[in-house]
Amino acid sequence: MIRFASLGSGSAGNALLVERGSTCLMLDCGFGLRETAARLHRLERSPACITGILVTHEHGDHIGGVFRFARKYAVPIWLTHGTWVATRESDVGLDLRIIDSHRGLSIGDLEIQPFPVPHDAREPVQYVFSGAGRRLGVLTDAGEVTPHIREMLSACDGLVLECNHDARMLAQSIYPASLKRRIASRYGHLENSVAAELLGSIDCSRLQHLVAAHLSERNNLPELVTAAIAGVLGCAEAWIGVATPDTGFGWRCLN
Repeated sequence: MIRFASLGSGSAGNALLVERGSTCLMLDCGFGLRETAARLHRLERSPACITGILVTHEHGDHIGGVFRFARKYAVPIWLTHGTWVATRESDVGLDLRIIDSHRGLSIGDLEIQPFPVPHDAREPVQYVFSGAGRRLGVLTDAGEVTPHIREMLSACDGLVLECNHDARMLAQSIYPASLKRRIASRYGHLENSVAAELLGSIDCSRLQHLVAAHLSERNNLPELVTAAIAGVLGCAEAWIGVATPDTGFGWRCLN
């Protein structure tokens, strides 16, 4: 089976664990070393359990702790060439693995398929993890939904899906107009209704778990997210998970 859990999800930091067999991968790491270790401990894991780190893009809330963690614990990092160039980080003490955003790879007991997404970064990707006939799709930073995204996330058994903001709350927020435009742009973040529309346009018949992620603390509310999604899927709002900035979410299994 595939297991997955979040160390935290939001503008202050993001990290997701995906595990199968003896392989435990961390997707992004936006927290400092001590904070990452503490959050791993909450999930009954330690830094020594991490097989490697996959990176989505170079923004600090996703990559801020990646290089320090990788150097300290001697774990490899997988990322696109564009993301690596954008970090301007020294490669001293790092085991870097450059990936093709359209080509799958195997890491231990997991198969991973990256896919490109529209976001204001150099070469951003998101991922689908698979093994034993189960698929976990992750989409946490994208400004719009493309046909390729729909294809990649269709018929997944688990989804971690960005529901960043509510359009009305963003429009009425105290954010500067330039920041509002960036968030709402096709290279920004997914709005609740857009995320719901995505779910309504793909095959969700196999879904065992759906977790809404990367919610804005100022421009969204969990109840707005769950209402939008439940209306499309025809499910109870309580069935929909919501990742939080402080605790993410606990372990979930795809059987």
